[in-house]
Amino acid sequence: MSGFVYIVGAGPGDPKLLTIRGLECIQEADVILYDRLVNAEILTHAKEDAELIYCGKEPGRHGLIQEEIHRVLVDQANLGRQVLRLKGGDPFVFGRGAEEAAILREAGIPFEIVPGITAGIAAPAYAGIPVTHRDHAASFAIVTGHGRAEKEQDFLKWSALAQIDTVAFYMSIGNIAHITKSLIANGKSRTTPAAVIEWGTTANQRTITGTLETIAEDIQIHGISNPSMILVGDVVGVRNQIAWFIEKEHELC
Repeated sequence: MSGFVYIVGAGPGDPKLLTIRGLECIQEADVILYDRLVNAEILTHAKEDAELIYCGKEPGRHGLIQEEIHRVLVDQANLGRQVLRLKGGDPFVFGRGAEEAAILREAGIPFEIVPGITAGIAAPAYAGIPVTHRDHAASFAIVTGHGRAEKEQDFLKWSALAQIDTVAFYMSIGNIAHITKSLIANGKSRTTPAAVIEWGTTANQRTITGTLETIAEDIQIHGISNPSMILVGDVVGVRNQIAWFIEKEHELC
């Protein structure tokens, strides 16, 4: 007897940003496979006898590799269990949710996709930065920051990105120098405002601002690390007018 799998976005960090449907799935699940950036408070809504399996990934350390996650999802569902794959942000925004859904479809296991609020929109909002604005930005892009030209892994169309008003870079702290140089080389002004939001929407949120030319050095000066969202565009300037969230004090390294 086949069970059922929910692939759910847990939101950007603040547990109150979890959707109602996401909460329902957590409360119903027999087993929960959760990622590193899922707020632990969200897991308190699980049933007392629910099995919790950590699947976190970070540089150099993986809780479960992706193929193993696929196997566990299928095996648990084939035991007739209600299975929850819980991901930070949205499962279809750099969350590999589509790959997991394809594996489930191939195995004949029914599933449901539950969207979540993604950090590329939520973290800037908590920092007082709108990703679009009537006066500053009519276009917005969400981009992975992993690609490195020196490793022949850079698939980004930098000339096109340089024309977009607001660009949000995920997973990009370690690659910030390459990102800024590539945007500038393809026509983006060196003085374009930029912001980095660390631990967005959480009690540990910190935001620093600078320009495309200075932000890589600013990150080092302030000791910013992952998870962080990098935002490039004139909308960063709006922060001075509408910043509302009380942030952690900056501690210089």
